[in-house]
Amino acid sequence: MSYSIDDLQVGQSYTMGKTVTDADIVMFAGVSTDTNAVHLNEEFAKTLPFGGRIAHGMLSASFISAVLGAHLPGPGTIYLGQTLKFTAPVRINDTVNTTVTVKEIIKEKKRVILETVCKVGDTVVITGEATVMKP
Repeated sequence: MSYSIDDLQVGQSYTMGKTVTDADIVMFAGVSTDTNAVHLNEEFAKTLPFGGRIAHGMLSASFISAVLGAHLPGPGTIYLGQTLKFTAPVRINDTVNTTVTVKEIIKEKKRVILETVCKVGDTVVITGEATVMKP
């Protein structure tokens, strides 16, 4: 679905869930070239504070882009900016639920400000704010 700027309303939201797999982490490492051992090497990762492998923060953050481009506001959306705060790790087999909520609409500039939140269960793993253009 794609919303026009006139269809959007403050408070409107969309949530999408994605379970992070080992393959997702390995493929993300390959595409991004982020081969930090905390993501790929269980023995090394066990020596760190999280006690095991964790997913790339930007892998989980990319789910925000997926919601913006495919659901709310939807196809044609142009990503202009994003703030992110990473608050907890995501592990293999965690389901990340990503919610974007319309916070402000600036019709004359075709801009939309959205609150962005990623959770695993009740735990917030990422918070932030996205700015998009909806032509």
